[in-house]
This record gives sequence, C-alpha cells and structure tokens, in this order.
Amino acid sequence: MAELDLDSTFIPALHKPSALLPIAKHRDSLLYVVETFPVTIVIGQTGSGKSTQIPQFLERAGWCSDGKIIGVTQPRRVAATTVALRVADEVGCEIGKEVGYSIRFEDVTSSSTRIKFLTDALLIREALADPLLSRYSVIMVDEAHERSISTDILLGLLKKIRKKRPELRIIVSSATIQAEEFLDFFTKGSGQETKKEQPGQTSNDAVTIVSLEGRTYPIDTLYLEAPAEDYVEKAVNTVFDIHTQEGEGDILVFLTGREEIDNAIQAVAERATQLDSRHGPLQPLPLYAGLSTEQQMYVFDKPPEGTRKVVFSTNIAEASVTIDGIVHVIDCGFVKLRAYNPKTGIETLTTTPISKASASQRAGRAGRTKPGKCYRLYTEDAYQTLPETNPPEIQRSNLASTILQLKALGIDNVVRFDFLSAPPSELMSKALELLYSLGALDDYAKLTHPLGSRMAELAVEPMMAKTLLSAPQFNCLSEMLTIAAMTSLGGNVWFYHDGEQKKMESSRRKFAVEEGDHLTLLNVYQTFITKGKKEAKFCHEHNLNYKSMTRATSIRAQLKRYLERFNIKVDETLSSKQDQGNKAEHIRRCLTSGYFAHAARMQPDGTYRNVEGGTVLHAHPNSLMFNRKADWVVFHEIMETGEKTYIRDITKIEKNWLVEYAPEFYKLSHTTAQP
Repeated sequence: MAELDLDSTFIPALHKPSALLPIAKHRDSLLYVVETFPVTIVIGQTGSGKSTQIPQFLERAGWCSDGKIIGVTQPRRVAATTVALRVADEVGCEIGKEVGYSIRFEDVTSSSTRIKFLTDALLIREALADPLLSRYSVIMVDEAHERSISTDILLGLLKKIRKKRPELRIIVSSATIQAEEFLDFFTKGSGQETKKEQPGQTSNDAVTIVSLEGRTYPIDTLYLEAPAEDYVEKAVNTVFDIHTQEGEGDILVFLTGREEIDNAIQAVAERATQLDSRHGPLQPLPLYAGLSTEQQMYVFDKPPEGTRKVVFSTNIAEASVTIDGIVHVIDCGFVKLRAYNPKTGIETLTTTPISKASASQRAGRAGRTKPGKCYRLYTEDAYQTLPETNPPEIQRSNLASTILQLKALGIDNVVRFDFLSAPPSELMSKALELLYSLGALDDYAKLTHPLGSRMAELAVEPMMAKTLLSAPQFNCLSEMLTIAAMTSLGGNVWFYHDGEQKKMESSRRKFAVEEGDHLTLLNVYQTFITKGKKEAKFCHEHNLNYKSMTRATSIRAQLKRYLERFNIKVDETLSSKQDQGNKAEHIRRCLTSGYFAHAARMQPDGTYRNVEGGTVLHAHPNSLMFNRKADWVVFHEIMETGEKTYIRDITKIEKNWLVEYAPEFYKLSHTTAQP
C-alpha cells in the first residue's frame, strides 16, 4: 500500500484509513508497553496519528472494561474538540456517545462515553471532586512539550496519584526535545535507575520511552536575505508569491495574534480581487483561541475545487492540530508569550522571538502530505540566535489560580509540590498575597471555607470568582452572573464588516452606560434577552455577534448552576427604573471587591497609572472609557501591544471603596501604593 504513495488528498480528510497512519505498525508493541509499564512516554510528530489512534487501540484492547474510561488531555480547546470529532467519526458514533469531549463551559459526554478528550485544566478540576481520578484506567497527556501551566500541574498530580493507584496507566506524548525531561521527572524520587534499551526505547521498571516516526516528507526551508521591516506585510506578499508561482497546496501562516490575523485576512481579501484570472481564488481563514469552536472548525473544511486555502493562525496550529492539505508554511518568527511581572502585578502578552523547537514544529507542518516548503520571514543568522526552547508557562505567569487549585486539592505546602520546573519564589509569594487579600486564604495560608473552596470550584479566575461570590451581599448576583459570562467570552461581542466601523460605533453608543464597560456589557445582554428575543436579526441590526451572545447565555446558565450547587439562590427579577441607579453603584462596589488589585488612577494627560504608580496604562480603543474622564477605575484585563500597555473592560469606582473592600491589600503594599 505504502509503495503506491497515494496522494493523501485522494482520501477525504476525516476518513483516512487508520492503517495508513505511521502509528498502525506500532500497535502491538505499544499495547505491550502500556500493559507492562505504568508510565509510557511516546515521542511522535504531530500528524503521526498518536492522538487519534492510541485511545482507540486501548479501548479495543479492553482498557474500558469495568466501566472505566480513557482520558486524553490537550492543552487547547480547539485540539480537544477537533480530535474528539475525528475519533468519533472513525469509531462511527455520534459525538458525546462512546467518544466525547469536555472543555470549559461545554461538556459533550454521556454515561456511555468510553474515550473522553478534555483540556488539562478540566481534568485538574475533576480531581477536585475525585482526587484519585478513579474513573480513568488510562490518562494520556497529549502535546506535553507545550508545557502549559495546566499540563505541568497535571503531571505533578499524576505522579502523586500513581503512588495510590499503581494500576493507573499514564501516557505522556511529546515532541522529541522534552522526552528525557519527562523520563527524569517520573523516575526522580521513585528510587529507580534508568537503563538504555534497544534503539527507540529507554526505560526503567516504571517508565519507558517509545519513539514513533512520523510520516514526514522533505521540507525546503527558505530564509530572508535581510530582515523584514513588517512581517505581516511580508507574510501577505509571500502568500501571493506562492499563489502565483508555486504548484497546488494550501498555505499556513503563523502570526502572533488576533489583530495581525484580522489585518492580514483583510489585506489578502482586498488584493485577491486584483488577481489575474489564470490563478484560482484564495480562501483566507483565521485560527486563534478567541474564536468559537464552530468558527475554529472552518479551517478543517476542504476548500472549493480550484481554491487555495490560506490559514492565518497563532501558535495554536504549531502542535495541537493537524490541518490536512498544508504544503506551504510561512513563519513570522514571533509568538505572543504571557509574561507576568510580580513587581507591578501586571500580566502581559508580549511578542517574543520563537524558540528553535517551535521553528522546527512550524516547519514540520509543511511536510505532512507531500514535500513542502517553509518560508521563514527572518534571516538564517537570526535563526541561529534563537533559544532552544522558551521558558515553561509556569515560570512566567500569574499563579493565583494555580495555587488556589492546588490548595483545594489538599496540597497545602505548595512550595513542596513536585513541579516539573519550579516557579520562581516571587511569583509564588505574589499569588499567595493576592489570594490572602481576596479572602481565599487565611493567616496560615490555608484555604478558607466556604469562600476559598468555592472560588477554586468556580470555572473563572480568582478575581471574578470573588466578585461573583460577593455579589449576594451587594444585592446584584443576577447582574454579576451576566457580567462574568460576558467577560468570559474571550472575544469581542461587537462586529463590523468592511467600511461599517462608524455604524458599529453608533450601535455601541446606544448601549453605552457612562460608568463604563461592565455595565455596558450588562445592558447589551439584558436587551438581547428581553427585547432581542435572542434573535440573529436583532444582533445583525445592532452589530452584535450572535454566536458570542448565545454562548454568553450558555456560560451564564452554567455559572448559575455552580452557585446553586453552593445553595446560593439567584433572584432573576428585573429591577425597576428607580432601583437601577442604586443597582449600578452596587455593581461597581462589587467589582471593586474582586478587582481592587486592578485599580488605576487617571492622570491629567488622560492616561492611567496603576496604584503603585509605576506603569502608564492606556484605555483600549475598544473601551467606552477611551477618551472619557474618570478619576479612579478598576479594569478586567491588561495587554501590552508594541509600545503601549492597554487596559480593557474598565469601570469607574470611588477611591475610598478600595480601602473599604481591600484593607489587607493596601496595607500589604508599599507606602506609595496607599491610594
């Protein structure tokens, strides 16, 4: 069969016979290894079939008898959903039956589910209710080399669980570069020496490494002779060079974020209209985390006959997902990395050069179906200066959420937790300080009950969890639920087509509430529910994203169920006009009780300074507070783009509320931080 070298486009993407995948010939040896060793580390290229096939091999070999299930974790939502859909298709079942998936605010599983795909973070959540993860016979941690915080924490938990549940099988799948690290991690502290075995296998009595070669074709790597001034523009030019000069094959372009991707798609769409008719049409598509699951799925559809698909993606497409038909990869050489500064308390997304490991992952996307080309938008000298790998997320993030979960899992001494890479002590102490001032930890750094344990259980970050749980005291729980759902969307609720920006701005003004963005989002949602009758037509007329709004209703319903589990009743009666003025102040006070650490004061020049005064902040152009006056504000999130640091979702507050609702925080801070 392999000799024929069938063009893989001959086989429809989702129905590629699994016998054609490189992993098929390893089936028996893999099953033997999993049976024999408690921990198996599988090295294989993305595209070798490990994510889709290993769970099926295990299920057929009987690992789901006794009602147990096989769990496969992914670092990203898009991977958990796409891989689950693909496996359900191969198994021939409806998604949610034998094969299902579970991501934040979306659970598509049932009592008959035997193979369950979920994000790492969600499996950690499950451990809150079932600390030994006793429902699972096998847990496969996929794409572990991405080193997301949740992956690292999950590996530490699994190492602990293994001592209590020796029958549990753990499979860690990774790119080559990190496999030895995982081997050392699981061996360390188990009193076993590692011994080398035949090629492709390293093992000790508990842990073994298995290597599966991926199906890769040769890839030509091309570099620039001189650095590009503007890599987005250069990427768009390269798309047209490929389209007019190269043979068939879709294009995957790596950029750093949503704004760049939207601009590039617009540029391609505009230029494509001037194309010579000899060249077929181009179909530009976005792929980034803020898109809904449905929007993310478009990139996997086969383009119309004669059309070349161009996917503009963040590093989501670097490892987690395989898009069939990609022959050309354009790599801008940068990635947005989360970086948290414990001194300022500001977490930013900063554009940073990628690592060599990422560069090779990106290039590898081009050689899946036939020989491909990778166009690196940087010089060969620049490539040589790149770091081997980027620091893991746990060493550069705000750890408040992580520490809260570890405490809720009964791991009181978080410093002694077995981390794959230990986080810096200042990140740990900053997180403990924030959790203490939020009331989640007591003077002995123990989880408080019920507040701390409830905050850990809610599927939102700690500041929002505190805000929600404080809302009954401020008599605004129904409204806070809505605000929590609207700010959890991760994307903008407003949309506009080319040339419609003015119309969108005037739509937005109709909903505007002068106290700021949170109350405006509340207004949007309440109008959608009552006057909009949840109709797409209403959304279209008001430049609202209908999919985002319906998602907000479903997130809100889930958060409400969490609160009801805590026996917190939600009063859904809409307040009268007279109450609404008081209500607005209650909501702003309630927001202050959770977001006091995100407070800022307006300066005479219209910029803001955070409470410690060291950072100049700008209201984001999408915010209602852009070019408006306010003395003190709290904000939901912060982002650094280029030269400026922007704050989003901003609400006006009173200075004395900060001292009233967070006396510990302002006492703890330096004297300069006293508002």
